[in-house]
Amino acid sequence: MSLLCLSRHQARTPLLYEPSLTIIAQGRKIGYLGDREIHYDPGHYLVQTLPLPFECETYGSPEAPLLGISVRLDPALLSEMVTAMGNAVQQAHTPLPMASVAMTEGMQDAVLRLARTLHVSVECSTMGTARIRDVVFEALKSEQGQALRALVMGHGNYSRIVQVLSKLHTHFAQDFSVEQLASQANMSPSTFHQHFKQITRSSPAQYLKRLRLIKAQQLLLQDNHNVNQTAAAVGYRSVPQFSRDYKRYFGEPPLQHRRQEQALRV
Repeated sequence: MSLLCLSRHQARTPLLYEPSLTIIAQGRKIGYLGDREIHYDPGHYLVQTLPLPFECETYGSPEAPLLGISVRLDPALLSEMVTAMGNAVQQAHTPLPMASVAMTEGMQDAVLRLARTLHVSVECSTMGTARIRDVVFEALKSEQGQALRALVMGHGNYSRIVQVLSKLHTHFAQDFSVEQLASQANMSPSTFHQHFKQITRSSPAQYLKRLRLIKAQQLLLQDNHNVNQTAAAVGYRSVPQFSRDYKRYFGEPPLQHRRQEQALRV
């Protein structure tokens, strides 16, 4: 779990969220995933079931900073809770890997209990896990519950794409053909491409490129990687091509972008 605070407006920028729940208490965010706009604010929380590269704009100011909580979705906890809750009625539509959900009284109460627990160390160490379970339970009851369950149940096309994404995130520096990925998903290349794009809002090649560039940004911010090392580490064979793709995605060349990000974090 982590706390969110930003006292300025952050323009639309590429990000990668791990599977999590993001609850905003003040301010707002807009996520851009392909042709979708996803708004999350005090009235709506974000349920992110897959680690998808997307773009996000954040609204905060010194007078009214963005404040929120992010709860990481632990696979073991999620599996335990889904199993305990038993079978649920499956909805007809394909689950969405990233969507905002209207805040309910139950979720609001669960988040408030979690926030209060953080102020007392003994309560945090004793009841912290239980408070997180409360929050995850409310998310499982929401309209995004099906997407959360799909991560555990392992059935259907959505789960097959989840397995492929897991492989890409583990081996992002390797090259994969659509045929190889489709074979892992036990689909024909055309069917795989259709389902992959429906879920991620990008083609497999676009997804892998964005994933590599976000991983490259993370490496550059560590300060112990130069541009050549970073390009190689994320699977680029050509440093000039890496620099061009990086500038096209982030709006700045790698080193200049690193200096700007580091200056903002001071």
